[in-house]
Amino acid sequence: MKNISALIVAHNEEKNLPLCLASLNDINEIVLVLDKTTDNSRSIAKNYNCKIHEGSWNNEGKRRNFGISKCSNNWILEIDSDERANIDLVRESQEKINTLKENTDGYFLVPFVNFVGSKRIRYGWGASWGVTHKPCLFHKSSKVWGSEPIHPSLKLGKKLGTLDNSINHYIDKNISDMIARLDRYSTLKAVEIRESTNKIPSLAITIRRSITRFWKCYVSRKGYKEGKWGFIIALFAALFILLSYLKADLEDDNNNPKS
Repeated sequence: MKNISALIVAHNEEKNLPLCLASLNDINEIVLVLDKTTDNSRSIAKNYNCKIHEGSWNNEGKRRNFGISKCSNNWILEIDSDERANIDLVRESQEKINTLKENTDGYFLVPFVNFVGSKRIRYGWGASWGVTHKPCLFHKSSKVWGSEPIHPSLKLGKKLGTLDNSINHYIDKNISDMIARLDRYSTLKAVEIRESTNKIPSLAITIRRSITRFWKCYVSRKGYKEGKWGFIIALFAALFILLSYLKADLEDDNNNPKS
């Protein structure tokens, strides 16, 4: 039987870690990477028989690639601290990889069920505001994260299929959390834009991209079915593009207005 390692990469997630770790009880190995952690995450993790690695990384991709390298099994289930697996997902993951021939690599897409607080929201998700599927189950040779500071790119191997069972993703607690995340993510994205060699687009182009993103989330991805929640998700997805480029254009690396 092929064993699976669960990989969690976290920064100050003491409130989320207990439920996340408890959802992985049936996994052969749990690898936890703590990045610049100052809360009680380490002491909490010790109660769940984790292999803990601590360090400091300057971007998301580097710390995730480090975590992948520390998994002792070839097959990995990557999960974030605000996400929850379940016994059916773990069992299906095990069954899928056990049917593969030796030396098979690649990845499986895992469906996501997204929540704001306790409210399940099915439609309208996209980009930084939640996904419907992610390549969370993969052979360790088939997934490499890019170096971008926010939402890094992925280099993936061959797609092997999609699981039936899902991961529950508790994205935000409420609208205030969504606003805070919008501010945090757009600030990081602005740094990425300033550091790139490409010229910052004009305001007209940025507005057009923002409108396109709103349309995709609210209309193409059927966010309208969620009523006002769908409107909020589409609005924030559009504002992410607009604010990122405005911050890149109008602020310096210390988030102060340019003179």
